[in-house]
Order: sequence, then C-alpha cells, then structure tokens
Amino acid sequence: MTDQPDPPSSAPESAPAAGRRPGPVDWWRTFLGWPRAARIASYVAVGIVLVLVAATITGVVLVRRPFPQTSGSLEIPGLKSDVRVVRDDHGIPQLYGSSLDDLMRAQGYVHAQERFFEMDVRRHATAGRLAEMFGKPALESDEMVRTMGWRRVAEQELALIKPETRAALEAYADGVNAYLDTHSPSQIAVEYSVLNAGGLDYHPEHWTAVDSLSWLKAMAWDLRGNMTDEIDRVLALAHHSAAQVQELYPPYPYAEHAPIVGQGAVVDGVFDQAATPGATRNPQRPAYTAGERQALGRLRAGIARMPTLIGRGDGIGSNSWVVDGQHSATGAPLLANDPHLDASLPGVWMQMGLHCTTITASCPLDVAGFSFSGVPGVVIGHNADIAWGFTNLGPDVSDLYLERIVGDRWRYDGKLLPLRTRTETIKVDGGDDVKLTIRSTKHGPLLSDVSDQVADVGEQAKVPGRPDGERYAVALEWTALHPAPTADAILELDTATDWDSFRAAAADFAVPAQNLVYADTQGHIGYQAPGRIPIRKSGNDGYLPVAGWRPENDWTGDYVPFAGLPNELDPREGFIVTANQAVIGPDYPYRLTEDWDQGYRSQRIRDRIGREGRLSVDQMADLQLDDRNPMGPVLTPYLLDVNLPKGYYSDGQRLLRGWDFSEPADSAAAAYFNVVWSNLLRLTFHDDLPEELWPDGGDRWFAVVSHLLENPADSWWDDSRTSTVETRDDILAEAMIAARDELTTREDVDPSEWSWGHLHRLELEQQALGKSGIGPVEWLVNRGDWDLGGGSAAVDATSWDASEGYSATSVPSMRMVVSLGNLDDSRWINLTGVSGHPFDSHYTDQTDLWAKGETLPWAFSRSAVDDAAADTLTLKPAPDDSNGG
Repeated sequence: MTDQPDPPSSAPESAPAAGRRPGPVDWWRTFLGWPRAARIASYVAVGIVLVLVAATITGVVLVRRPFPQTSGSLEIPGLKSDVRVVRDDHGIPQLYGSSLDDLMRAQGYVHAQERFFEMDVRRHATAGRLAEMFGKPALESDEMVRTMGWRRVAEQELALIKPETRAALEAYADGVNAYLDTHSPSQIAVEYSVLNAGGLDYHPEHWTAVDSLSWLKAMAWDLRGNMTDEIDRVLALAHHSAAQVQELYPPYPYAEHAPIVGQGAVVDGVFDQAATPGATRNPQRPAYTAGERQALGRLRAGIARMPTLIGRGDGIGSNSWVVDGQHSATGAPLLANDPHLDASLPGVWMQMGLHCTTITASCPLDVAGFSFSGVPGVVIGHNADIAWGFTNLGPDVSDLYLERIVGDRWRYDGKLLPLRTRTETIKVDGGDDVKLTIRSTKHGPLLSDVSDQVADVGEQAKVPGRPDGERYAVALEWTALHPAPTADAILELDTATDWDSFRAAAADFAVPAQNLVYADTQGHIGYQAPGRIPIRKSGNDGYLPVAGWRPENDWTGDYVPFAGLPNELDPREGFIVTANQAVIGPDYPYRLTEDWDQGYRSQRIRDRIGREGRLSVDQMADLQLDDRNPMGPVLTPYLLDVNLPKGYYSDGQRLLRGWDFSEPADSAAAAYFNVVWSNLLRLTFHDDLPEELWPDGGDRWFAVVSHLLENPADSWWDDSRTSTVETRDDILAEAMIAARDELTTREDVDPSEWSWGHLHRLELEQQALGKSGIGPVEWLVNRGDWDLGGGSAAVDATSWDASEGYSATSVPSMRMVVSLGNLDDSRWINLTGVSGHPFDSHYTDQTDLWAKGETLPWAFSRSAVDDAAADTLTLKPAPDDSNGG
C-alpha cells in the first residue's frame, strides 16, 4: 500500500487524517472555517431538514399512536368474563363472550378503538354541537338540528325502549368510556392532534346511551323521503303550468316495472297476501303565492346546507333481493343486499360479529354483519337462523306546513294561538356563543327561522291582503320528531329465529321506514314493510306543502297499522326484489308516497333472476355488478338518427352503433353516452329551471326524457334564450357536438382512448376534515381515486350528479350475499375498511377489491373464524379495587 501524502501546511488543524471517514466533529470544525454567508445559508438548510425530519418522525408517531391493540390482553372495567376479539387479515373483528352485557361492553370498546372520532363527530352533529369542534362554518347545521330537537327526542326515547335494550346501550357506553378513560386525545385519533394543534384544546366527553339513540335521527333525516321534492314542485310551479310540472315528476310505471309485492290487499285492517285489491285516491294541486314560494325557497337552501351523514339525493337507494331454494344452486335461499349511500371515509358500515359462547335465553346472540359505530348490535346481516337486508322504503313521513305568523302567535282555524318557544345556546369554537330561539306550532318547529341566510324570510314572505305584521313561515311535521322505540328493533332482529320473531322486530322499526327482506335456514323467504307512516286528513295528500292554518290539512294522529303494511311469505314466483320501487300497486288503500324510485334497477334484477335459472353465490354477487344503463336502449336510437357532420363530430356517434348499453370503467361508448346525456339535460332544462332544480340525471330524469323523446315539439325542448324554436333533434345534435368537444378536451382527440372510468371517479373524503382547505390535512385523511363503472339507475348504482360533474356521488356502501344453506359460504365487502385511522392498514384496504367488484369470504362458524384469524385480543375483567384486587 502506498503512503498517503502529508496534508498541505495551509490545511486547518481539524482536517481529518487521510484515509479516515470524516466524523461529525471533523465536519463541524471544517464548517466553522467557511465564509459567513455560506454558513448562514447552511444553517437555514440544515434547520429546514431538521424540522422536516422532526416533523416526519413526529407525524409518524402521531399517526400511529391511535392504532388499536389487536393482540395480547387488556383489562376492561365491568366485564364479568373474558371476551375474545378475533380479527381476520382485514381487521374484521368477531367477538366471543359469555353474557350479553359483556358482548355489548366489548363492542363499545372495539368500536371506540377503531372509530371513536367518527362516533364523536356524529354525536356532535346529532346534538347540534358541531360548531364546538369546527367553529362558525358548522353553525347553520347546528341551528337546524337544534330547531328540530333531535337529541331532545332521543332523550325521550330512552324512556320508551325496553329494559334489555337500555341495558345493552348502557353496557355499550361503558365499553366506549373504558377506552376513553385510558387514552389521551392523541391516542384516540390523529384528528384530535390536528384540531388541538389549531388551538381547540379538546377532550372527548364520556359516551352515553342517548348518543347512540341520536344517530337514528341522522339516519332518518338523510332517508326522510320527499321533503325536498315538495318544495321543488312548488318552485317549478312558479313559471310553469301544473301539466308541465307533472312532466317533471312522472307517476310510477306500474305496467313496466313491477312493485315489490305483487299480490294481496288490506282486509279489515290486516294485509292479506291472498286478497283482491281495492281503490285509492288522487292528489290535489293547490296554488301558491309569491310569498309562500319565497319562504319555501329559502328553506330549501337551508336544508341543502345540512351535512350529509348517511346519504341523500336522487341517487340514494339500495338493492336487495332474496331467492328461494328453487331458484338457488344450493337448494336453500340466497339473500343479497347493497345499500347505496354517499361515498364517505370511513365508510358508514363496520363489519363485526357478536357471538355468545353458549346460546341461552340470557345470552342469545350469534350474529354477524354490518354495524354502525356508536350503535350496539348488528344492523344488517345474519344470525344462525335468519338473514335480512334493508333498502329505503321512502314513504312520505314528513310534511311542510306554511304558517301565518303574527308576532309571537300563529293563525289556526280562525284563531291566533301562542307559538311554543324555547331558547338554546350554541357554543362556537373561536367565536361567541349563539343564542337560538326556537319557535313551533302544533305541526312542528319553524325551520324557516334558521340561519342568517333565512332569518329575513319573514320580511320577504308577507301574506298578501293581510296586515304588515303577518308573515309566512314553514313548519315541519315529521315522524322522527315523535319519540319511538326504534332501537329495540336492532337487537330483536339480531336474535330473531323465524318469520314471526322477525316480524315482531320489524314492528318496532319506526323510523326510518325500510324495506326488509328475509330468508331463513328452514327455506322460507319473505318481505315486510315496517315504519310509522302517517294518515292524513282529507285536505293533505302529502304531495305539496299545505296551509297550516286549515285543520283539514292536519295529520289524524294515527299511523298506517303495522298489520296493514304490505308483507309476504314464500311468494308464488319464488323470489322478492326491493330496489326502492313502488311497494305495492295503486289500489292499496293507504297512501305511502307518490315519489318512488322509477323502478329501473328493480326490473333489471327481476329480469335477470327470471332468466338465470338457479343462481349460485357468485351469480348473486355478479348481479350486484350489473352496469347496464337503462337509458341506453331508449335514447341511443334517437341519437343514431341524427345527422352529424362527417368525421370529427360523428366519431363519437359511431361508438354507439355497437354499444351493448353496459358501462364498465374502460368503455369509450359509455363515456360518450354519459357526456351526451349531461349536455342534453343542460340544453333542455337549464334555461327553464332555477339552478337548484337543475337535473341530477338520475332515474326520475330517465323517465322524464323518455316521455319527451316521444314528443319532438314539446316546449321543454325549446331554448327560451334564443329567438328560434328548437325541437328534440336540434337539442340532440347540439348535445352530441358539445360532448365530442368536451371529451376531446377532457380525455383525447381519439375516441378509442376515451374511458368512462376516467370521468367517473371515486374520491373518498373524510366528512370532518376532508374539505378543510388545508392541503396537508386533506392529504392525511382523504384517499383516492378509483375509476368506476356503473352509473345512475344501474344495478351497480355508482351515481353521479349531471349538474355538477361525472364523479361518483353515491355508491354501494357495502355488498353482501348470504347463503342460508351454508353460512360460511357467504360473501361480504365494505366500501373502505374497518379502521377509521388514516394510514392504518385497514383504513381503505377493502376499497380496491370493492372497486373491482370482488368480495371477501364471510366466516361465521367458530371453526371458520378461528381458521381465518390473524390477531386475537383477549379483553379481561379488571381487578376489583374495592376488594383489594
């Protein structure tokens, strides 16, 4: 080895010896010899690096700190015996305990482990306390919720539920609180670290039984029925005739799309599926003054600003169906369900199993399915004997009453009666407390009093021909504001063993009214419509807002009797399909609603079941992915008949010639068709309707345009902004030309490069912080995006709003197929994952599978669950300190 030369005499004494890697001290001494400017720049650079490194390390620690313990053991106060929490490789927990109390306590603990921040935001929303966490932007929602009194109603319901339900709610709350008592905010959720970094100084309160009950009000609000439609019909009547407005709200097509129940009638107050139908009545159409329309229009804007907690809108619906053993490849019933709700992160459902180690009268649980974090029990799923699924029945359970207000009184039946008033205080993070005065009539709270935006409704909505002091206001009567023991139904469903006990549980399901499909291991299938559905007096058909000063518009105080609600067991055709279509034919004597889904999904499912023969589990799951656009075969022939300029503009039109009307993510034809559809709606209706009534393009608009296509000179086709009179073919041509240009801009000049999924994307945003406007925070909690197939009114209902864009707005929130012949052969999938913690491996670990239409094995038996186990946590009773333990 050659010798190293001596260092030059000018080198600093600190220079490292030749052949040795410089150490930190060597670098520091060298650095001190640098020019001052270079040293300052380096200070800044090193400082930035150190801050970023520290921030990264701190961020990783803060993000990971709330992740749940999933193995080993933990002591939980109040437990009487051990509870095993067995998680599979997707983190889905199955709980095993020896008592109902222990299982409820453990479920509360596990829900809090995975999803407490979501639970906390929900309870603040349902109590009208979001502004405490998120400041003034949440104030209007709080005012609306406080005015309706969701939590006040939940407090009253606590006294109505059965003792065993209350015990379950209290044990569940104790389990949640056991978790909170042993974890700081930063250990519970990274979102608390973010909020507290902004100065909130927040510490979660203990959970209560009322917090769980209040969540049922959020469900009811988002699935409330036709309240907004009532307002929209009035606003549309302002500049259009009743006949024109009727074109925008077509009746249900009973001849083309079968209702859920195709047989039976009410006889002596009881629904008999073998009886012959009777008669019904027709709705009335009152006129509305400008003042009434102003009051309703302002209220609509306030309602639109309410946060979506479950899902709402024309695309919100669900599919469920059940086939008997004659239609099943297994020889036993199969049941499928996929509720369509707003895309949210985390998804609204959390998969879970609850199992008593020994089934007894005091510990009857052996159930698995989809739960709501914050609510004990399983909402949708199966136990060892039966399976059930939900779709929204969508009955008309709310009415808007136009009230005439004079100071602190309201006019009714020729008299002036005192308004009921109360005052509440809303705390606002970063702002002053807000005093809210809530006024009500006998019909309900005055929603038009809410918010700065609608506070001047009274000034604008003067009653014509009356003294200046008389103003219009709008009150809400709604079944969800009348206390009911709906919470009883959840655990009753979980422990039902046959059709009779299932119906007994359904009888307690008051709000929101849902279509319930049923199957059991004995080979039976069935359907039950539950819920409180009001009976109205002769002046009120529920179709439009009514005059509150007229007694003939009141509710009678009675509900459609449960015994008279449509139901069927083992129908002749051997299957039942519910997809938000009409429940029963027009001869049914009680009014449920006029605003059904138009039935495209339900009829497609019926048609496929009818021709598939005996369905397997895989075929049931495949049917959930059916992406046929029901408007495709209706509109496409008209589009192909339009003459377009050869070449560039006819390129897209040529894609439709061989289109099979399916909408997979990679379809160029589906991309073109849907962009044409969006432009057709814009060109046809935007000139005639106010912006809040612009078409979203869902099933109702399929029916509207299908009718208009048969009338090429209908006035809706004419563009009122031009001097010429446009007809159908003018609008179709313009829509196709605009679509070609739009797709060239958005995707590619070459139509073969277009894809529907590129436009129709799913982006998952957390509701609390996902739209904060702060990039790093949104990056922390949001995920996306995924290319989707399907579309509005398809069975694979990945709906989109044509007035806003092509992104998916509501989607199948989960999918399940239950095999009653062998429950371990069942399949399930969730939109996101079990975890509510960003960067937890189970935050969105099911989304890729969901987007590809795949499902997961659904282990149910003890042996199958143990075989699938990836982690096991044992929750153990805490030592009794009072006994020196």
